[in-house]
Amino acid sequence: MIRAYKFLMRPTVGQTIALGEMLRDHCGLYNGALQERRDAYRHTSKTSIKYGMQSAQLKEIRAFDPERQGRWSFSGQQATLRRLDKAFAAFFRRIKSGETPGHPRFRGVNRFDTVDFPKDGDGCRWDSTPHDAQTRVRFQGVGHVKVKQHRPVAGKVKTVSVKREGKRWYVVLTAEQAQPEPLPATGSIVGIDMGIASFLTTSKGEHIINPRHGRKAAAKLEAAQQALARCKRRSNRRKKAVAKVGDLHRKVRRQRLDHAHKTALTLVREHDFIAHEDLRIRNMSKAPAPKPDPGTPGSFLPNGAAAKAGLNRSIADAGWGVFLAILHAKAESAGREVIAVDPRNTSRTCPECGHVAKENRPTQEKFHCVGCGHQAHADIVGAANVLRAGLARRKAQPA
Repeated sequence: MIRAYKFLMRPTVGQTIALGEMLRDHCGLYNGALQERRDAYRHTSKTSIKYGMQSAQLKEIRAFDPERQGRWSFSGQQATLRRLDKAFAAFFRRIKSGETPGHPRFRGVNRFDTVDFPKDGDGCRWDSTPHDAQTRVRFQGVGHVKVKQHRPVAGKVKTVSVKREGKRWYVVLTAEQAQPEPLPATGSIVGIDMGIASFLTTSKGEHIINPRHGRKAAAKLEAAQQALARCKRRSNRRKKAVAKVGDLHRKVRRQRLDHAHKTALTLVREHDFIAHEDLRIRNMSKAPAPKPDPGTPGSFLPNGAAAKAGLNRSIADAGWGVFLAILHAKAESAGREVIAVDPRNTSRTCPECGHVAKENRPTQEKFHCVGCGHQAHADIVGAANVLRAGLARRKAQPA
């Protein structure tokens, strides 16, 4: 299996400048290759240029511009061209499937934050042997950079990437390792119901609170964004304001990831089988369609867009998609079973008599079956129904 590791780097002032120049020159290569593809399609009878044709030109590009392109890793530059090729492949795939295409765009220097090295030892070298009690990673054109390695890397390092996040620099590794030993069986099974009031509720009656990191940081974010709006464009004051807004968003993202990792790890350690709702989060967070007023052309009727916008913010703040992806990854490495089930009517179905009705859930928290009179917490009922559906699906799956 392949596992990723992300470590904070501690570059010197000179290394920080060199890393910034590396990102700048790779960004120039990316934009130049994109411009070549656009020109070929527009002016040469709609000719398509592929990765192989552009990669064959790298030797000439490096010889023509040794100061900006010749000093960096050849393999890293090939990875940048592959990145552009993948963007075009995704563009044509979206066209064929009828989705909104989104043509690949030119990247600004401040929006090009990653350089990949497809092989350890080719333009980069991960060295976990401590030098003065400090791990280092070497990059061609930069040198040996100190790394804060907070956990050991298991397996053979395959790829290395440099990533800039604000003023911080990270190294991202992918390592190939053997499948770990599964965790000891606990004999416990559980269903989980995702929500807004509670982040999740288990079929055993446990409620995990929703930390609402985005809402807690909303006041600071609003003040920082207002200060940014008052700044003059291209001024140093605006650059500092942009950095502050970015730092606040990154802090919320780290908090959200930390909560998702800890919650998923607890579930995986305590249960052998986990069932959850197969949520279509993108559809759930869509804005409502406008309602034209038939009596007044050009005007619209109220459609609840303001209330839906608040719900969409809460859904995004909860981070269900990130949590479920982490849960599946941890369950796979631990030998646990996770199954997604259809979420329709899970909170409207009575677990005692099976009666399904909208009236069974009169409020957000209360469940009261109009058929048999069964009462319980609505989220616990939903989690129990999710578990029942998950067990039924597992039984129906072929061996």
